[in-house]
Order: sequence, then C-alpha cells, then structure tokens
Amino acid sequence: QVQLVESGGGLVQAGDSLRLSCVASGGTFSSYGMGWFRQAPGKERKFVASISVRGGSMYYVDSVKGRFTISRDDAAHTVYLQMDSLKPEDRAVYYCAATASHVSKRLAGYDYWGRGTQVTVSS
Repeated sequence: QVQLVESGGGLVQAGDSLRLSCVASGGTFSSYGMGWFRQAPGKERKFVASISVRGGSMYYVDSVKGRFTISRDDAAHTVYLQMDSLKPEDRAVYYCAATASHVSKRLAGYDYWGRGTQVTVSS
C-alpha cells in the first residue's frame, strides 16, 4: 500500500510560481509512474502531467506546456510539479497519483492517490 502526501499549495497572484511536492511511503517509489491531476470547483478531475519510471518520459496537458515541469527524486521518494506563470484558470485542488503500470492520462490508470493540495491564483 502506497501513501501519497501532497504539499506546497497556496494563494498566489497571476504570474507567480509554486512548487508542489508529493512524498510517497509504503512502496518502492522508483517502480511507480507518477502523475499530477487537478480538480477545479464544480468540475471533473483532470490530467495535468505525468512522469515515467526513472523519469524517462514526461507528458503534459496542452494548457500547461511550457509553464509546468514535472520531475522526480527517487532517493527522496518525491515527485514535484513546478508551476510557473500561474493563471487564474490554474486554480484547483492538485492531486498526486501513482501507478504500478505505464503512466496514463486517465484517472483509472492510477492505483494510489493523495488527498490533494489547494492552489488559488488571484488575478
């Protein structure tokens, strides 16, 4: 059983940056593909970014390409989401997820989820 705990959210202004962290415990972190998803108020949870085992491949939703960067530190059992040039439409609860299979853009492709961290961007 893998436990995931996100942190790093907060209230920022448009154009600011935040770095989200997700620390994993209870499993072999290096063997999991990792993803970030977000859920805006009243909307469905959606894919943001993913990173494969050993960080060989990264994928992003089009709306964050060039602004967000996903990375992982296997020694620290942590995956990061660096968010630059934040926009009000980035406001959401951000969730970290882990998969024992190949990374996916689908929620159902992930086995474990964190509880989320709130990101609010004011205009």
